[in-house]
Amino acid sequence: MAFGNTSFDEILTTTLKNYVPRLTDNIFSARPLFYALTDGQVLRRVGGGAKIVVPVLGKTNATASSYTGTDTIAITASDGMTAAEYDWGQYAVTVTISGIEEAKNSGEEQIIDLLEGKIFQAQETVIQNMNSMLFGDGTGNSGKDWNGLQNLIGTTNSIGGIDGNDADNAWWRSTVTDHTANSGNLSLAAMGTLYNSVSVGNDQPTIIITTQDGYEAYEALLTNNVRYTDTDMANSGFQNLMFKGAPVVFDADCPAGSDTVNHPNSGRVYMLNTKYLSLVGHSDVWFKPTPFVRPTNQDAVFSQILCYGQLTISNRARQGVLDNVLDA
Repeated sequence: MAFGNTSFDEILTTTLKNYVPRLTDNIFSARPLFYALTDGQVLRRVGGGAKIVVPVLGKTNATASSYTGTDTIAITASDGMTAAEYDWGQYAVTVTISGIEEAKNSGEEQIIDLLEGKIFQAQETVIQNMNSMLFGDGTGNSGKDWNGLQNLIGTTNSIGGIDGNDADNAWWRSTVTDHTANSGNLSLAAMGTLYNSVSVGNDQPTIIITTQDGYEAYEALLTNNVRYTDTDMANSGFQNLMFKGAPVVFDADCPAGSDTVNHPNSGRVYMLNTKYLSLVGHSDVWFKPTPFVRPTNQDAVFSQILCYGQLTISNRARQGVLDNVLDA
C-alpha cells in the first residue's frame, strides 16, 4: 500500500505521539539516578513562570519556645523560609526519516517499523546523554546543560540564587569529604561518618551512587553473610548492595574525583537524599513531539521531541559526597 506525503506524515505523527509515554517510561527506568529521582512516581510538573521556584528551609523559626502562665508569646514574623529559583533547561532530540528511507518503506507496517527503530535510537541516545548531563556541573554545552550532581552537591557555589559561600548560608552546603586523607581507600568507617553527617533522625540518604570501582571496593569490604540488597531496585534490574538503609549502586557516568591532576584514578561516592532532589518538568512541554514537517531544502521529514525542565534541590545539607576515593 502506497501513501502520499500527507498520509505518510500523519501516520508518523500519530505513531510517535502514541509511543511517547513508553519512551519516557523507558528513559526514566534505565539508569539508577533516573530511577532514584522518579521512583516510579509522576515527576513534579510546573505550568510555567520565568523561573522554577523551590521553597527551602533556611533559618529556624525564632518564635518557637517554651513558656509558663501568661508569658507573652512571640509573634514576630520569621524569615526562616526562602526560595531557590532555577532557570528552565531545554532539551531536544530530532527523529529524521530521509526521502530514500520513505521510498523504501511505503507500506503502513513498514512505516511503523522504520519509525520505531528511529525512536529506539533516539531513546538510547537520550538515556546516555541526559544521564551524563545529570551527573555533570551544568556548564556543558556552553552552559546550556541542566544542573547535575556536581554543582548541586557542593559547599561554596551559588545554586538557585543562594550563595553557599556566604557565611549566613552555611545551611546551604553539602558535606564534601576529601578522601585522599585516608590514602583514597574506601572504608566502612568513612562511609559511616558521611552517612551520619548528612542524616537527621529518620531523614537519611535514600541512595548511594558511585563508580564501578567504588562499588566493587564496597563489595570487597562485605562478608558474604551481610550482602543485603534492595528488592525494588533489584527487580528493576539494578545491581545493588545495602549500606545502612540505602542501596549502593554504580553508574558509568559517576564522575572522577575533583583532583584529577594529583589523583587521576579516583572517583566519588554520592550519598543522596532524593526527598530534596526534584526533576521538574514543564506541564505542557515534557518530551512533547512536534508534527513531522518537510524542509524545503532537504529530502527528509522530521519531528523534534522537546523537553523543558530542570534538576532542582531544596536541601543541600542532606546530601554528601566522598571525593577522590580509590586513588591508585
